[in-house]
Amino acid sequence: MGGGRRLRAAMLGAMAAWASIVASVVPAGAHDTAPRQQILIDTGWRFTRGDPADAPPGLRYDVRPEVRQSADGKAADARPEEAEKLEAGTSPALKPWILPTGDAFLKDPAKRHVRPAGDPGAEVSYVRAGFDDRSWEAVTLPHDWAIKGPFLATGPYGGVGRLPSWGVGWYRKALDIPAGDAGKSIFLDVDGAMSYAAVWLNGRLVGGWPYGYNSWRLDLTPYLVPGGVNQLAIRLDNPPESSRWYPGAGLYRDVWLTKTSPVHVGQWGVFVRTPEVSAQAAKVEIDVAVDNDAKTSAEVEVRTELYALDADGRRAGPAVARLASVKGTVPANGGAKFPASIRIDNPRLWGPPPKQQPNRYLAVTTIMKAGRVVDRYETPFGIREIRTTGDGLYVNGQRVAIQGVNNHHDLGALGAAFNARAAERQLEMLREMGVNALRMSHNPPAPELLDLADRMGFLVIDEVFDTWFSKKTPLDNHLIFPDWHEQDLRSMIRRDRNHPSVMIWSVGNEVGEQYTGADGAKVARELVAIAKDEDPTRPTTTAMNFAKADMPLPAEVDVIGLNYQAAGIRALPSQAPMFHARFPDKMIVSTESAAALSTRGDFQFPVVGSNSAPVRPGIGGDPKTRQVSAYELYAADFGSSADRTFAAHDQNPYIAGEFVWSGWDYLGEPTPYYESRSAYFGIIDLAGFKKDRFYLYQARWRPDLPMAHILPHWTWPERVGEVTPVHVFSSGDEAELFINGQSQGRKKRGPYEYRFRWDYTIYQPGELKVVAYKDGKVWASEVVKTAGPPAALEAAPDRATIKADSRDLSFVSVRIVDKDGVVAPRANPRVTFKIEGPGEIVATDNGDPTDLEAFSSPARKAFNGQVMAIVRARPGQAGPIVVTAQAPGLTSSRVEVRAAR
Repeated sequence: MGGGRRLRAAMLGAMAAWASIVASVVPAGAHDTAPRQQILIDTGWRFTRGDPADAPPGLRYDVRPEVRQSADGKAADARPEEAEKLEAGTSPALKPWILPTGDAFLKDPAKRHVRPAGDPGAEVSYVRAGFDDRSWEAVTLPHDWAIKGPFLATGPYGGVGRLPSWGVGWYRKALDIPAGDAGKSIFLDVDGAMSYAAVWLNGRLVGGWPYGYNSWRLDLTPYLVPGGVNQLAIRLDNPPESSRWYPGAGLYRDVWLTKTSPVHVGQWGVFVRTPEVSAQAAKVEIDVAVDNDAKTSAEVEVRTELYALDADGRRAGPAVARLASVKGTVPANGGAKFPASIRIDNPRLWGPPPKQQPNRYLAVTTIMKAGRVVDRYETPFGIREIRTTGDGLYVNGQRVAIQGVNNHHDLGALGAAFNARAAERQLEMLREMGVNALRMSHNPPAPELLDLADRMGFLVIDEVFDTWFSKKTPLDNHLIFPDWHEQDLRSMIRRDRNHPSVMIWSVGNEVGEQYTGADGAKVARELVAIAKDEDPTRPTTTAMNFAKADMPLPAEVDVIGLNYQAAGIRALPSQAPMFHARFPDKMIVSTESAAALSTRGDFQFPVVGSNSAPVRPGIGGDPKTRQVSAYELYAADFGSSADRTFAAHDQNPYIAGEFVWSGWDYLGEPTPYYESRSAYFGIIDLAGFKKDRFYLYQARWRPDLPMAHILPHWTWPERVGEVTPVHVFSSGDEAELFINGQSQGRKKRGPYEYRFRWDYTIYQPGELKVVAYKDGKVWASEVVKTAGPPAALEAAPDRATIKADSRDLSFVSVRIVDKDGVVAPRANPRVTFKIEGPGEIVATDNGDPTDLEAFSSPARKAFNGQVMAIVRARPGQAGPIVVTAQAPGLTSSRVEVRAAR
């Protein structure tokens, strides 16, 4: 994180020189500890729901429309509605005091805000230092207050995951600010707070930020008492009907206290660019924004060294380059920019595996004043070239097919509270499937997620908004878009611009302005101009599910992002050829594709004979059980199966690739059964168990991996003698199926076919076997056996050793097996998890979208043969953690996870 609020206050007055290739050596003594501290303040918080009795009516950010409870299950591709016109409120509100927080991200000084006098809310008991909060819940951040439930079994809440995420929540924490911090600049850095945050310190309103997905900063310096009592109070006000999916609630990302010298690198104040890249040499340009919070100007010298990083992000040896030092003046209460550049020979390039490697560098910037180090700031980055063209994406000169997924921001049973290990596990499984790209749908992600993408080599579309001026839900982001779109967009780009994984900025998703012609295009033009002003090095897009090639909006963006239009929405044909003809030099990518639906392990009969069908009662869907068939042929009404999407892309090979909706199941949007808690769209279910669709994508995206996968399972005692179709996903080009050793025929995959189908096989218990071939040679095989009665549990942790820091996790999966170890695919016993040693069970899950038992329960029914427990160690306590899984009548299973300091 950087420092300073006045990044642009006096940029034009900067006294800085452009420097090129010079080896400036930092003198002896300059490497003393720099006066910058970034302190994670995740513990010691108290939390409660609701306002106190003495809260005045003016604690709300602004006037809101009156909302009547809306019906659930609105079609995801429904046209957004025009915003309700509101009269200027006469009742008190916090908006005039909150708006100045974003002033550093408003380029035009005339648009910035003057803070009114006074401190609204100062009389509220919760903001006072003397208030006794010991009866409040003790919480550790990140914290999502809604995930513990209880689930709401009735009412129109399926869209938001049937969890109570709306309402007011308060957090309090006493800050440790020793007397020795007098004279420093001290900032509160919030990575994400859901939503409409307002912050008081020592009873005074400091500021806040309404959009729940942005990261933001407050300057606490004028409100602190070094050596005294410093009571922080944060109020969040999550509106109902403000999201189409589960938004989470609370301080759901990290919160930091940053302490610097008054002269310091500004917030996200280093910008690294690589305008010239080849295998032989690269030019690295670095702009350093320096803030001066003092009352007098400062003469400074800025020095930057570059280091190579290893795969784990550690410095790999001494500096590989030193940029020329740049000297200049930083005005009082202002800022200045210091640019420099250098050439690096034989650079280690960043690119997506497997053909490239995600090599990274570290820029270490030192600010000197009067011969003394006053700040040191580290910026990881990568050297790479991204080009988007009419025939696809090029990374470092190589065409890369985009094999991407969309993910919402929740982490299943953990809710919206970000956890780096849970996110890493998601990415590891996606990588196994062949994924090389992520679209952040539809909001700025946790910064650690981009760190993971950098390290692991995923390409990213970084997206900022789901709505502009039009609304999708009554109280969504359209209410603040007029006042905050520039600040939200600039802050996201400024935070994320040094991540080599980020290849495209997306300024919107399926916005209502697609329907408004030139007026909508004007909004897009403004957003694109802001993005280009912040970062001229990356292209822009907006994801379009309605706009056509001859409409004005697509002309405003650099990349044509099509949601479902490549395969054709509903009855419409593919729109890709028209867009390609209209914009032959623009890259076209399916920003959302497929929207296939399924429930893991739930196979329904009969099976549709086509390669794609909408879910209907008895045709891929069962309204009584609220499950969707796992034959992976069914989709939302506006979407398509994976097979149909693959064919559309292969018929239009200029399409750069796709971002599947969605990589994982997520909380909310449970199309087509809104009585459920979670989505059916995922390739992987909410607990992290692979659906059969995983192997369909793996077969396409990893064609060199020998693999074959059979579906369905082969335990159907009620179907003896009945037609039971067998499908196979394989990277081979031929396959032969055997039932109990008898061949069912050898099939060769035809044009635009992506699975092998034996649709008229007769079920007999025993063994299914497939042998796949490639170029006439045996390529892969798989066997599926009929399971006997459930006999035992088999538990296995994804990692046997975790850190004793309360953040690292082990995901312990349990399979129900028969006496021979064959998974019982229809067994659903209730499994109880017990734990011994220095650990605890954080949550359990089974991937069943209809299961409304609280995630915190240590006992849960297995679902189609599997169940999961998430385990963490207690902070600072090392040793063995023994997890036992038990179920009535079944042999239990014990596994050990070691906690290490």
